[in-house]
Amino acid sequence: MYVSDATRHLGRADFSFQHLMRQVKELRPLIEENAPGNEARGMLAPAVVDALTEISLFGYFAPKEVGGWELSPVEALKLIETVAEMDGPTAWVLFATGLCTSAAGAFLGDSAVEAMFGSGLTVAAGQGIPNGKATAVPGGYRLTGKWSYGSGVKHAHYVHAGAIVYEEGRPRTLRNGTAETLILNVPREKVNFHDNWDVIGLRATGSIDYSIEDVFVPEHFCYTARVTEPLRGGWTYRTGTIGIGTVGHTAFALGQAKRILDETAALARAKAAAPNSIASSSSFLEGYAWMEARVKAARSLAFETWTSVENALRQGEPFTTRHVTLIRLALNHATWTAVEACNFAFKAAGGVSLRSGIIQRIYRDMHAGSQHITSSPVLLGECGKELAGLAPGKQWSFLGLVDAAAE
Repeated sequence: MYVSDATRHLGRADFSFQHLMRQVKELRPLIEENAPGNEARGMLAPAVVDALTEISLFGYFAPKEVGGWELSPVEALKLIETVAEMDGPTAWVLFATGLCTSAAGAFLGDSAVEAMFGSGLTVAAGQGIPNGKATAVPGGYRLTGKWSYGSGVKHAHYVHAGAIVYEEGRPRTLRNGTAETLILNVPREKVNFHDNWDVIGLRATGSIDYSIEDVFVPEHFCYTARVTEPLRGGWTYRTGTIGIGTVGHTAFALGQAKRILDETAALARAKAAAPNSIASSSSFLEGYAWMEARVKAARSLAFETWTSVENALRQGEPFTTRHVTLIRLALNHATWTAVEACNFAFKAAGGVSLRSGIIQRIYRDMHAGSQHITSSPVLLGECGKELAGLAPGKQWSFLGLVDAAAE
C-alpha cells in the first residue's frame, strides 16, 4: 500500500478537524479581500492558492495516505459551506479540485499515485463527462477530446478527463449495452487550455475548456467512472465520485444562501433610520423570515441526509440507490432554495444590487452554479421516479438512473 511522506503532518496532535476549521476561518480576510480581483483575473489569486496549499486544503477529501485530510462527508459539508460564506468561487474551485484530487488518491493504482503524490499532495481538476475518446492500446489508452467547464484547471498539476472506451473502432460496452467510460488523469503539460471563460457568474473559477490530442495514458492512471471501491482511504470513498461531488455542490449553495441573507440583513440595519427603508417594510420582514426558514430547512435536510448516509457506511452497510437519490434531492433543494434567497435579496436591496458588490456577486455566482447538471430538473425528476418506486432494478450514473446490470 502506497503511503506518501506528505502524511507526516497529519500525525500531529493539533491537526484535528476543529483545528483545520480554525485555520480556514483565519483565511476569511484574505479570501474576501481577493474576491473582486479574482473575478477580474478569472482565477484565484496566487496568495489565496498559496494559503489553501499551506494547510493542504485542496486535499480536504483526499486519503491520508496521499497527504489529504480524508474528512467525512459531514465535515466536508461544514468546511465548504464555511468557505462559500466567504466567497463562492473560492469554494467552487476548492470542491471541484477536491473531487478530482481525492478520487485520484483513492482509486488510482499505486504506481500512478506514486507519480502524482510522491512529492506531496498534488492538485487535480477537470471534467468527468465522457466527451473524450479513449482508444484501448497495449498498456493503456490513447486519449483525444475536448471538455468544457474545467473548474480549477488553472491551478491543477493533473487534469482529469472523462472518456468513452473504444476498441477496434467502436465503443466498448458493458453488460447492458451502455458504453464503458473511464476517468483518465493527464499531466497538465500534455493538455491544451482554451481561455474562453466569458460568463456572467463564477468568473473566478476559471472553468475554461481544455483539449487533449492523441495522448497516451497508462492504464494505472485511469479508473472507471462509477468506481466505488477505494484502493486507499476509508469508507467515505464508497460513495464514489457522485457522492464526493454532491457534498461540494450542496455546501456551496448553503454557504452562498447564508451569506446573501446576512448581507441583506446588514443592509436593512444600515438603512433602518432612513424613511421608507426596507427595515420598516412588513413585506420585507415577512419575506426575510420566510427565506431564513427555508435556508435553514434546506441545511437541515442536507445534514440529516448525509449524517444518515455516514452512519450506514460506518457500520459497513452498502451505499444504496436510495442513498444517492436522497443526497441528490438534498442538493437540488439546497441549490434552488439558495437561488430563491438570492432573488429575494436582489429585489430587496434595490439599487445596491445593480452595483458591483457582494450582493450582486453572490446573485450572479449562485445563478451560474444552479446551471450545473447536478441541480437540473432532469435529475430532480429521476429522484422522484426512484422515490415513487418507479425505478426497480435501477442505479445511479452521473446523468441519471440506469440499468443495474451496467456494473
